[in-house]
Amino acid sequence: MQNLFYGAALALGLATTPALAEYPERDIQGIIQWGAGGSTDTVSRSLTPHAEKILGASVILQNVTGGVGAIGLNQAERADADGYTLLFGAENPLLYKIMGLGDKDYADFVPINIIARGIPILVAQPDAPFDTFPEMIAYINENPGEVRFGSTGPGGLPSVVTAMINAKTPIDVTSVPYDGDGPALTALQGGAVDVMPAVLGAALEPVRAGNLKAIAIFDTQAVEQLPDTPAITDTNPEFADVLPWGPFFGVFVKAGTPDDVVAKLTDAYAQATQNADFLSMMDGRGFRMLSLSGAEAQEFLDTWQRQTAWTLFDAGIAKNSPEDFGIARP
Repeated sequence: MQNLFYGAALALGLATTPALAEYPERDIQGIIQWGAGGSTDTVSRSLTPHAEKILGASVILQNVTGGVGAIGLNQAERADADGYTLLFGAENPLLYKIMGLGDKDYADFVPINIIARGIPILVAQPDAPFDTFPEMIAYINENPGEVRFGSTGPGGLPSVVTAMINAKTPIDVTSVPYDGDGPALTALQGGAVDVMPAVLGAALEPVRAGNLKAIAIFDTQAVEQLPDTPAITDTNPEFADVLPWGPFFGVFVKAGTPDDVVAKLTDAYAQATQNADFLSMMDGRGFRMLSLSGAEAQEFLDTWQRQTAWTLFDAGIAKNSPEDFGIARP
């Protein structure tokens, strides 16, 4: 009789125990490292609605700026590893250590999706006395120190591309820094600087409008958006060993997040990257789609960090040696 009583009580307890909730059971917070209107913000806000439909939950996106993206990264790292905080980031954290900007990178995160990378382009004023990369180099050599290169500070796309150029064919130019590629491109169009390495998506419309001159696509292949602009390797094949390269966008979650949650997020964002509207937007802005996850995403991050960190160190831009952080020379 006693065993019967205990058996009934156990059955009743099992019947009244609520089933474990299936992720996601509430809204997810999304932290964007950069300000509203920038490339990372635009890509994140264009992609996420498609992932929300697959997840069946809202991702509340918030711009957390400052510290070259470090404030947003630190906020996401302090959150619980439960999948309810996502970090929408770019390449900058991979350079924090060598640039002396912080002691973290993406080592404390799992890449859910490396969405795409930007394509660098070298642009100049429309009346610049050169039309191709070899002509530009010849002009700089004939006029040392006179050509003004727009920049966005150490570690930004312009500084990396300029470092790549210096590694292959040293140039004597004057660097003029600006707070972001928007102000720098405005200065270029206004004549305050002469040349600037920029991301294709930001420079595309000014080039099409005739306000800027496209000198070279800094990639191993031309782009359909500007079919008459050669890839840099067409005229200077020596750049092939440092290309393709470019800034990238990714979705990350804190390391230690349960595997099943990581799997759901990975599937949702992988499907979202194939949405026709999103692909059209990315193509129109000149981004190369990647949609990498798992081991492929990690290999991309490791390769990007090695290549860029050593390029900046060899150019004398980095404050610390990549070797100090176990970043092997490529």
